Amino acid sequence: MINLETPKKVRPLLDQAHQVAMNILRPISRKYDEAEHTYPKELDMLAAMIDGLDESGASQGAGASGVQREEGKADDGQNRNGTNMASMLSILEMCWGDVALTLSMPRQGLGNSAIAAVASPEQKERFGKTWAAMAITEPGTGSDSANIVTTAKKDGDEYVLNGEKIFVTAGERADSVVVWATLDKSLGRAAIKSFLVKKDNPGLKVERLEHKLGIRASDTAVITFTDCRVPAEDLLGSPEIDTKEGFGGAMATFDNTRPLVAAMAVGCARAALELTKDLLEEAGVTIDYARPAYTQHAAAATFLQLEADWEAAYLLTVKAAWLADNRTPNSMEASMAKAKAGRMGSDVTLRCVELAGTFGYSEVELLEKWGRDSKILDIFEGTQQIQQLIVARRLLNLTSAELR
Repeated sequence: MINLETPKKVRPLLDQAHQVAMNILRPISRKYDEAEHTYPKELDMLAAMIDGLDESGASQGAGASGVQREEGKADDGQNRNGTNMASMLSILEMCWGDVALTLSMPRQGLGNSAIAAVASPEQKERFGKTWAAMAITEPGTGSDSANIVTTAKKDGDEYVLNGEKIFVTAGERADSVVVWATLDKSLGRAAIKSFLVKKDNPGLKVERLEHKLGIRASDTAVITFTDCRVPAEDLLGSPEIDTKEGFGGAMATFDNTRPLVAAMAVGCARAALELTKDLLEEAGVTIDYARPAYTQHAAAATFLQLEADWEAAYLLTVKAAWLADNRTPNSMEASMAKAKAGRMGSDVTLRCVELAGTFGYSEVELLEKWGRDSKILDIFEGTQQIQQLIVARRLLNLTSAELR
């Protein structure tokens, strides 16, 4: 296997993240999978520890709020491994422990990544301590985010939001919600903006929580907005509708968050591979990296194939984060990482269930849980098919109207 050296400055952080995943998340993983919708109280102490690391600077800027990029282009020839790389690698380690519990971490929601990606410096300062969920998907609009029908009408120094959002991760537990809405449907994609809406807003209502296949420790909500009044200063980024920029401003959020979701899949799959390797060796199956796969036991050959698939996803994810740190456009690479890692995560975990036999299918081990948890990572933040469309459009230099 090809191995890239982890940047020295993030190694202490990754060691800490791995210890947390192994000693805090992994031991309570099954408990909260069975107790769906129960808030994991153990995470409060962990969140306080992460806040302390952030304030001391020891976190290297990692976390949901670390996925941001400076304006301009790196032209000094230096190689940067910054907050995007630190965030991606630390989330990978945490999801080695448990994906759902990582998604349940206070102040580490996908909405926090959206704030980091598009908010103004003043807004980042003001919303720095909030726990923000992300509300994009609607009953009639899934992967095609450009067709959002939730509206935001200007009324004095406020916007009035009306609409419904589904599959909102941490929608009940978070302090606030980043809501995507259109300022003017007739102007198309360019009019879509994101707003930070506080949970105590009387126009916001959590209608219900979903029962899910996987990531059961993480709450997933349906939220409605009825004449929900939001201060104009809580529109994230610029309120101007730039038809030349099109949907690019809103999509900048995905360029930052998709590598993180890819890292979740990579972390979960690594956990499955490591456990499966131990189980195979206990069963007497030797995995020899010095011999061709076709000369080895069928289970060993399959494992080597899965490991190679994992490595490819890992490298694509590293590249997407590295490009963001080096102020280089990474829209295509972010989608490539998300597409590859999402599919790999589901394929690898389910094949590991097969390789482990009864240990994989039963609840003796966590393999069956990882198989269930990994499926969502191929769906949210843009499905497999949407990622392939984005990559194809970038490669062929076609617009969304030209290639659907």
